[in-house]
Amino acid sequence: MKLIIAIVQDEDAPKLIDVLMENNYSVTKLASTGGFLKSGNTTLLIGVEKEKVDEVIKIIKEFCQSRKQVTTSPSLTTVSSGVYVPYTIEVQVGGATIFVVDVDRFEKI
Repeated sequence: MKLIIAIVQDEDAPKLIDVLMENNYSVTKLASTGGFLKSGNTTLLIGVEKEKVDEVIKIIKEFCQSRKQVTTSPSLTTVSSGVYVPYTIEVQVGGATIFVVDVDRFEKI
């Protein structure tokens, strides 16, 4: 058995969870926060048989596409008048970070 840990953007999570459940995969959802943009993420825990790992990853890739977003930089720039103005930058968001780990023991009580 394998445990798939998928960290996805909050806006991608609901549809992904629906599709995984429609395909009979049990999913545990955890709220998490990203480091760089400090935006909300969803961490999904999905336990599957070894043969199903590629199928689950294919579904995740389909529903968690990366895209560009304009945001303000955490660092501020100074204007000559001494006023701080946020600096806008374009960043990649979305996609997924996926870990697949072995499960030594699984019990459902």
